[in-house]
Amino acid sequence: MSTEHTIQQAAEQLQVSVQRVRTLCRDGSLDARKIGSTWLVSAASLHRYALRTAHQVAEDHPRYMANCAAQRRSASSGKPIALSFFSGAMGLDLGIEQAGFDVRLACEMDKYCRQTIALNRPDTALIGDINQYSAEQVLHYAGLEPGQEVDLMVGGPPCQAFSTAGKRKGFNDERGNAFLSYLNLAFAIRPRYLVIENVRGLLSCPMQHRPHELRGTEFPDLTLDELPGGALNFVLNEIRRHGYGYSFNLYNAANFGTPQVRERVVILCTRDGSRPPYLPPSHSEQGQHGLKKWKTFRQATKGLEHTAHHHLNFPEKRLHYYRLLGEGQNWKNLPEALQKEALGNSYHAGGGKTGFLRRLAWDKPAPTLVTHPAMPATDLAHPQELRPLSVEEYKRVQEFPDDWTLAGPLVEQYKQVSKTAPASLGRAIGQTVMALLKGQPVAQVPGFSYSRYKNTSDVEWEAQFQRTADRRHTKTDSA
Repeated sequence: MSTEHTIQQAAEQLQVSVQRVRTLCRDGSLDARKIGSTWLVSAASLHRYALRTAHQVAEDHPRYMANCAAQRRSASSGKPIALSFFSGAMGLDLGIEQAGFDVRLACEMDKYCRQTIALNRPDTALIGDINQYSAEQVLHYAGLEPGQEVDLMVGGPPCQAFSTAGKRKGFNDERGNAFLSYLNLAFAIRPRYLVIENVRGLLSCPMQHRPHELRGTEFPDLTLDELPGGALNFVLNEIRRHGYGYSFNLYNAANFGTPQVRERVVILCTRDGSRPPYLPPSHSEQGQHGLKKWKTFRQATKGLEHTAHHHLNFPEKRLHYYRLLGEGQNWKNLPEALQKEALGNSYHAGGGKTGFLRRLAWDKPAPTLVTHPAMPATDLAHPQELRPLSVEEYKRVQEFPDDWTLAGPLVEQYKQVSKTAPASLGRAIGQTVMALLKGQPVAQVPGFSYSRYKNTSDVEWEAQFQRTADRRHTKTDSA
């Protein structure tokens, strides 16, 4: 394959005009050299540009190796093997890698995330729709021999079906079906350790949702699947049925070193049927239990002062209020008359409305990153500047390397970074599994509060679910 392309060839590959390619050569977007009056474009540079701008589709492909020597090094490295599903922009996988795992395969449907994976991990196998691949095909794409052990399978099935917002369709939603596909694939591959990462809504989502107008004394009692938490109860029954042990908790990523308050359910499953320990925290809010204090937004963004920032913009009307707010403040810090003016009809709505006109605090972790930092109810404004957080700041908060290339337009880059799990949470998962693989003890912190909510560990949650189920039976028996 030629290492350089003519202007015409580059234009055909990108499906743009020859003049556009010349412009890209002149402004340095493409690596090219000029000979006389013509340009020769680097094939590698053209490939990366096409992926980054989505002019080229990231196709499904097996694990690549640049040469036999690289393959031998990988085979002899002794690194445990991990497979990643619903990988997003690979935030969780970065932490898994940092813990010492060889992430052999990524599975992702989103167009722009796929481009990002191909740009940053070109040697990693890439597949799309999880429903289209059998266990045998997955192992083949990952470059594994028949019977070769998979040490860790990790994935965050689509969370919208279980979100506390929206229609909460759960497993009746096609995204919920992807959750089931993930479980079935895992039970076919049978990794030594299986991780399921999801939103807090999984703890309360029913397996089947009964409309509220069909509830009450005149209707039959809710079935077990219709109870709050019915979906998770189903998942746990499936895990047990296939011989796996498990533990889970609602983990605040800030307790593992992420400069962000972000809570996710992590279910850690063991093929040998034993109950695994909880993820050991490395940080606490004020340094309790002898741990480090939570990381702050200031610490996360140190060194970005002179970096070019790419960001969306607030409308001028909103900037009027931001000029009156200092770091760490929000709409509640405005005079009452301006509060009503700024929020309009939302002023009289219920809820805390903490996302309106919100400036971050320098010396606290960032709040949970949202897909669009400039929407009226989910603002994420810089502590001092008159702008939303930039993509560069998003990457720091989610712990991506500065040189991690994000594909697609700016709005899509925000989405990719915000939807992934942070690297520190992935590293905590990876380190815990690595210790278990080596037969090493995993230190626990008695009395540690992993999240701000109650009944979020497997022990507490199952006891609560059983009490709810018992009350339902008691009511039925007495009727």
